[in-house]
Formats: sequence, structure tokens, C-alpha cells
Amino acid sequence: MRSSTHIFVSFVVYCGVFVTSAIALSNHTNAYQCDRWSNVLNELQANLFHEGQCRSAALRASGTFGGGGADGSIIQFAHTELAYPANEGLEEMVYTLKHFADGHEVSYGDMIQFAGAVALSNCPGSPRLRFYAGRPEAIAPSPPNLLPLPTDPVEKILSRMADAGFNAGDTVALLAAHSIAVQNTIDPSIPDSPLDSTPRIFDTQFYLETLLRGTRYPGKGRGPAQSKSPIEHEFRLASDAAIARHTSTACEWQSFIDNQEGLRSAFRNAMVKLANQGHDNLVDCSFVIPVPPPWNLPVEYPSGKSRSDVEQSCSDVPFPTISLNSDVHD
Repeated sequence: MRSSTHIFVSFVVYCGVFVTSAIALSNHTNAYQCDRWSNVLNELQANLFHEGQCRSAALRASGTFGGGGADGSIIQFAHTELAYPANEGLEEMVYTLKHFADGHEVSYGDMIQFAGAVALSNCPGSPRLRFYAGRPEAIAPSPPNLLPLPTDPVEKILSRMADAGFNAGDTVALLAAHSIAVQNTIDPSIPDSPLDSTPRIFDTQFYLETLLRGTRYPGKGRGPAQSKSPIEHEFRLASDAAIARHTSTACEWQSFIDNQEGLRSAFRNAMVKLANQGHDNLVDCSFVIPVPPPWNLPVEYPSGKSRSDVEQSCSDVPFPTISLNSDVHD
């Protein structure tokens, strides 16, 4: 069976976006309710994440915008939601999480959020996400066509995110999930194509490389969801390229380049909002989530690239000074 950190992080980022209501989180920890998650953690790490690897061979991230809700509706109503075009390629992940949730008698919404937080914690440089337990099971499937696609224009993406309570800055921060992502379904001829040169590290390299001038298509040619990439074997989503260069988001995008702590903080805050929308009186079980390995190395231009390859779209502030290096971390 295929599995990986990547699909959980990207999936969790998008599956909860359009479930909105007031959030009332509990400050107390329920030992009984939280202790069961230690057992879930051990099983996920051993059987799904290959003893805590950031990148394993088990699941591949699709790189697409998923659908569903933070209530776990995509699992509860898989027969309905997996038919949505935005959820192409998520079948194996959905049924894998269902297996673990059923085995531990936890809700599907809780399992989605927990698996995403654990998956991210295996990646050096990532923030330690908070985890709140106690979501009830979904009572209805998510409506179709709620979430944007990689083929959508930036205005449509930002409008849909705004409907869910996320501003442009939140949207740019949430795309940090693509720092540890690979694509599988957009161009099946090149599975496991990373979206930046460091797919095993949660870093800001993704934000730099998405601004580099595209020169090639890594697979059999262009599809509507793809833009030219600057590096051989690297895949670029059309929506990522567009958001990085749009007047509404370009400066926010540039602000994360070589700003690891700023990105970690922004991503963590956006994920708290996303993960807990539509629920109240959840119990704080964050202590169960492992502490991610540190990563503090600076961003570098990939081999053969320099400032002259940057398509800077933010004119308000100077572009950061980035070192040249012939080696790319992995």
C-alpha cells in the first residue's frame, strides 16, 4: 500500500476549509480522551509513516484541492464525495484513515486532523500543530464544487477562501503544505513529482522556487493545472504560480522567502482556524503530537539559478538576498 506524509498535510489543509461557525475550544485536557490518541500515534507512525519518516512510499499527494469538511464527511460519505473532481486521487488515503479510525473508535473528523498533525511533525522545520479531539461524526456530505481547483483564477480562489473566513494571507500561508508535497494525478506520467526541491523538509524553498522563471514541463506536456517549472523533475501547479505573482498576494508570498519562523507561525495559526471550524467544546490533546525535528538552514537558489531568474511581482519591498548553492537539500 502507498502512503506518505504529503497527502495528509495537503488533504487536511483543504478538507476543512468550508465548514464554518464559531469556535469554542476547551483549555482543559481530558486524560482518558487524550490517552487513546497515544495508541493511535504509535500505530500511525509504525504502519503508515514508516517509523516517523517525513516521506515514505505509502501514499502520494495529489497536489489538488481536496473537498469535504473538518467533520470527516469525506470519509463518512466517501461514496459521494470521492466522486467530486476535486477529490481525484484521494481514495486510498480516505479508506486508510477510515480503517484506523474504526479500529480505534474515534471520529473521522478527529482522525483526519490528528493524522495531518502527526504527518507534519515528521518533517524537519515544521510547526507543531495543536490537536483538539471530540468532533462528532458528519451527518451529511459536503456539497460539491465548494473548493477551488488548480485551474481556477486567483480571484476565484481568494473569493472562495474568503467565504470560509480565510484572508489572502491565510491562503498564502496554507500553501506551505506544498513545501512537502508531490503530485500524482495531474500528470500520471511523472508520479511523485515534488513541488519544490526539498520535499522532505518544511521550509520556505517552495516560495522562492515558485517565483523562478519556468523553463520546462517535467512530463509529457502542459495540462490546464500545470505551469512550466524552473527545475528538472519539479512540478508546478498553475494556481501556485498565479498566486505567487498576483497583486493581492505577491508581497505576502515574497515575505515568507527565507523567513522560516514567520512561515511556521502563519501556517500554525491558519491551521488552528481551519482544523477547528464548525466545532465547539473540543478537548486539547496537543501534548500527544510529537515535536518536529528542527530545520534552520537558509534558503538557497537551486543549482544554476540566481536572482536573474526571479520573476518578482512585489514592488513594495526589495527582494531578499539569497545565497547561491550547487547542492539542494532533500
